[in-house]
Amino acid sequence: MITGGVAGIGAAVADVFADAGARIVVVDLDAAAAAGRAEELGREAVGVGCDVSDPASVDAAVAQAIEAVGHVNVLVNSAGIVDLAPAEDLSTGAWNRTLAVNLSGTFFMSQAVGRHMLEAGRGKIINLASQAASVGLLEHAAYCASKAGVVGLTKVLATEWAGRGVTANTLSPTVVLTELGKKAWAGEKGEAAKREIPVGRFALPREVASAALFLASGASNMVNGADLVVDGGYTIR
Repeated sequence: MITGGVAGIGAAVADVFADAGARIVVVDLDAAAAAGRAEELGREAVGVGCDVSDPASVDAAVAQAIEAVGHVNVLVNSAGIVDLAPAEDLSTGAWNRTLAVNLSGTFFMSQAVGRHMLEAGRGKIINLASQAASVGLLEHAAYCASKAGVVGLTKVLATEWAGRGVTANTLSPTVVLTELGKKAWAGEKGEAAKREIPVGRFALPREVASAALFLASGASNMVNGADLVVDGGYTIR
């Protein structure tokens, strides 16, 4: 079950997981887009509309997914937004929207799917955080706060649930070359940012998705409560 699975990192995760043989539940705010993406993926994929910031919508979407596929073995929380402004100018609405989707949405989905996983005694939760969870980025007050919160939340889930068969980890990418990322980091702004990354480039969506696949696989069974950083070394400097 992949939130934000229609575009960006979520779409890449859906592709990589489907290629590995998984049956995908694509979750998106746009139900029609989720259904269309599921049809593209094939392998009996399912599309579900959901506003992750609304607990009632989340409960309905998870119930629909469980009815369709029986059990969700892996949850990837990739739905997220970014609303940039200097901290002194950031609006209350932008702050609330960012926290509602990025942090509360991750919690609501993890809680709803986690209950089913705990009942079954197995499951893996993978939450998309960011390098912004570890470092301060200009004009990213709400985004940094939300992603730091995702890391903290995930550590609590990992502590409480691992003994009952459900592990939880985060992924923290640098700038990722999704369509949105390409536009946001075009030109000299992007070139300057790349110079701060030891490997000298931004991440590809499939590189982040492949890290998610590792966390979803049996190879990661002893990885719990970790933040897997996919940033080319940006945060080590």
